[in-house]
Amino acid sequence: MDKVYFATHIAAVLTLFAYLVKDILWLRVLTIFACIAGIIFNYFVAPTPLWPVINWNLIFIAINVVQIGIILRERRGVNFTEEERELYQTLFRNFAPFEFMKLLRLAEWKDAEKGQLLAIEKQPIDNILLIYNGLADVEAAGKQIAQLRDGNLVGEMSFVNDGIASATVRVVRPTRYLSWPKAELRRLLRRNPNMRYSMEQVFTGDLVKKLKPRHEAETWHNG
Repeated sequence: MDKVYFATHIAAVLTLFAYLVKDILWLRVLTIFACIAGIIFNYFVAPTPLWPVINWNLIFIAINVVQIGIILRERRGVNFTEEERELYQTLFRNFAPFEFMKLLRLAEWKDAEKGQLLAIEKQPIDNILLIYNGLADVEAAGKQIAQLRDGNLVGEMSFVNDGIASATVRVVRPTRYLSWPKAELRRLLRRNPNMRYSMEQVFTGDLVKKLKPRHEAETWHNG
């Protein structure tokens, strides 16, 4: 009876850890070990070998081994440019390298001159933009309410809410930025839940950065 409990708990604990990890590679590795524990239990501990269960576990192991090979191949093939590496190490470090490469494949590097509009208040915006280097004013009802700098996003709230631009964004000095088509980005994140979670963290971090200067300005004014 002790062997039964031990083997059962080992398989359950390994499955539990597989569900807890965020990295898909470790999830598949732990799933394989959980399947191996299940095979041992159903062969050695059960009164007679339960071959249907054992065979299904072997199939699950084979599937995960193939998927691990694909993941490792994808990760070995990741080569970032200097700009991309800087973004990965600062803003997108919650992504696995190959996930960030998938994100980059959808994006387009662009340059904007002084005075160019990146978004227009109450108008649809088809792209999410990330300022890599530059400066832009945020205007609402004809008044400047904030400035966007390196690492700030444009259009993320309309992406989350599936709405229109809440403000006008006007380039103040020559600006280099990344642009993601919203529809394609939404499809990519829908297919990759882990990437969707990581992108939500990027949105949250950007919101905190935008609110901090405003909060500091209000505190100074009230002081």
